[in-house]
Amino acid sequence: MPPRMRCLTGSIPKSPPSRRLLTPRSRRVQFFTPDMLETVHEIAIYIHRFHNLDLFQQGWYQIKISARWEDGSLESCGTPSRVIQYEAPNIVSDDIFAVWRIDDADHSFFTHPFKIKYARQDVPLSIMVSFNFATGKYERPASSAAILKFELMYAPLLENGHEIQASIEMFPTTVHEFRIPPKALHGLHSYCPVHFDAFHAVLVDLSVHIVFLKAGTSIQEKVPSTSLMVENIADGNYGSNQILGQGWSPKAIEIVKSLFVSREILMEETRNLSRAIGQKIDDLHNADLNLGRFEFIGSSLRTDLSTANTGISGSSMGVGHLAGMLQNILEKSNGNVDFENDVMLYSLSKEELLDVYFTMGNQLSFLWNTFLNFHRINRIAILEHLHGVWAMDRKAEWSIWMVHSKIEVPHRYLKSGADDSSHHNALGKVVGLRKSNDEPAQGATTRAELHRKSIAQMKINSHSIQDMYIFGDPSHVPVVLVEQHVIDVPNNSSSHSPDPNDAAIPTAPGKNVVPKFSLGPKRNCRVLRAVVFVHGFQGHHLDLRLVRNQWLLIDPGAECLMSEANEEKTTGDFREMGRRLALEVVAFLRKKMDKLSRYGGCKVTKLSFVGHSIGNIIIRSALTESVMGPFLKHLYTYMSISGPHLGYWYSSNSLFNSGLWLLKKLKGAQCINQLTSTDDPDLQNTFFYKLCKVIKH
Repeated sequence: MPPRMRCLTGSIPKSPPSRRLLTPRSRRVQFFTPDMLETVHEIAIYIHRFHNLDLFQQGWYQIKISARWEDGSLESCGTPSRVIQYEAPNIVSDDIFAVWRIDDADHSFFTHPFKIKYARQDVPLSIMVSFNFATGKYERPASSAAILKFELMYAPLLENGHEIQASIEMFPTTVHEFRIPPKALHGLHSYCPVHFDAFHAVLVDLSVHIVFLKAGTSIQEKVPSTSLMVENIADGNYGSNQILGQGWSPKAIEIVKSLFVSREILMEETRNLSRAIGQKIDDLHNADLNLGRFEFIGSSLRTDLSTANTGISGSSMGVGHLAGMLQNILEKSNGNVDFENDVMLYSLSKEELLDVYFTMGNQLSFLWNTFLNFHRINRIAILEHLHGVWAMDRKAEWSIWMVHSKIEVPHRYLKSGADDSSHHNALGKVVGLRKSNDEPAQGATTRAELHRKSIAQMKINSHSIQDMYIFGDPSHVPVVLVEQHVIDVPNNSSSHSPDPNDAAIPTAPGKNVVPKFSLGPKRNCRVLRAVVFVHGFQGHHLDLRLVRNQWLLIDPGAECLMSEANEEKTTGDFREMGRRLALEVVAFLRKKMDKLSRYGGCKVTKLSFVGHSIGNIIIRSALTESVMGPFLKHLYTYMSISGPHLGYWYSSNSLFNSGLWLLKKLKGAQCINQLTSTDDPDLQNTFFYKLCKVIKH
């Protein structure tokens, strides 16, 4: 009965399917080899602080950061990959709106908005953002330079309050770009200050850290989910365009060598930073970073490094030296592969080359994570060390726009004897000697143009970050001409024997005659760096505001005094103006010293002056005052801008001469009489003559 019922209901059980034996080919597993060994250039930007020097408008500000390839034909761009907030901003404060964001539309990063209310305001940011540049399928590592773009965003304060709304629109005000050369993309650790422009005088302290990492592998095509055919990689049935199927691909070799160079740079620079700041890295010290059975590959590549770096010890080799070796390791003439130097890599099998790739990639990931942890703990010390290295490197880099020359001055023209008439004749000879040659301004212009042409033909290929303000158009950067006057003293001459009272300041060869600027305060070192800015005729104390801002970019810790003692009082006697300036400077210095005395006193004092027009004469007059005597030993730097240090004697401009005559007659400007040396019939009793005599002794 039950079987019959099953027949009526149609539930007769089906016979089990017959077993089929799989062919040997159907049991084989198919693993597709990668088309391209994927790599990525990671650029980590640590933003330490935003320092407002002199923004013209109060309001909300934030920094927008984006990255792109310099070569516009490349499809990929820098994408924010990670954001690390080292210190949480003070959410209770009304000056910070604690929200940073990433714009997926243009792959940019925005810091949290912060309110700027006054000059010299510090806003700590303490955030690190990383941008990833993935190398394309057909791109070689570091085939193009990268551009970092910093934009200063601004939004005005609301009229009904100080809070910022989430929907408020911030618009860009100014842009500053930096170029990272291809060689630097394999590894770099550098301080990188962002200054923007003169109308937005700010300083953003940040550092840039770059590494070349293994990202993974890409497959030519996915394996169909319904496929029963799986191929074993050992069978060697690969597509014609698969990288390991081609045998020893030049791109694969170049990727492995690039990973090795990045590994060496990162390892060496991390150790250098550890030694520089005196902090040990236990993870790096205890790690086994050998290549195992492929250590002979590293030895071969290190041989190339030592060959290209003959004369430099391995212990002193830093990131700059290692980056310079890329020319020998990575670049080949006419794009050909140097089989003689790369014989070790080309002797590897397909699986061994892939093993080296993963081994170096894993070690790089470990080293990079170790560095990030080390940087998080010691970020301030690392930033200060990189700042000092950056300052020294920029002196060498910017020196190509400086032209040094020596001008021989006959000793008899500078010798001042007892006869004052001979002194006046000597002055006339000096003036005539200068006029016999080309005009100084015309000659300087000609020399500068010739130097610019040579710079335009120069292939500037640095291993460091390049400021696009300078490197964007190098031929338009101002050329600085530095003239060193050398006294020509005859050795054997009775009539022109050197006077022992004549003193000349010798300059050792190779020494820099440019004034030295302090490049930032050192920790636990109380140094008072005071800079006094003095305006010119009928000027205002803020006339040198832009010069002050530029000075603060070089030395953010300087104490600046914008002199107001002679404001609206520049038509009187230079002696009175100098006395007022001296009293103002002394009061300023004592105030700053009293403030530092609460913290242990001031160990070093450096007093600098910046003068414009007749402000330079006021400065020289102030230095002769007795109240300035105790501070003369602290004089450090003097910058003169269009100062009439020899007075005003000759002019071919009748209109200008008429203006001087009106000032002397109608306004009774005593300073004009002193400038033209008409304040006394006897030249030796004039103000300028006595001032020069006092300054000389």
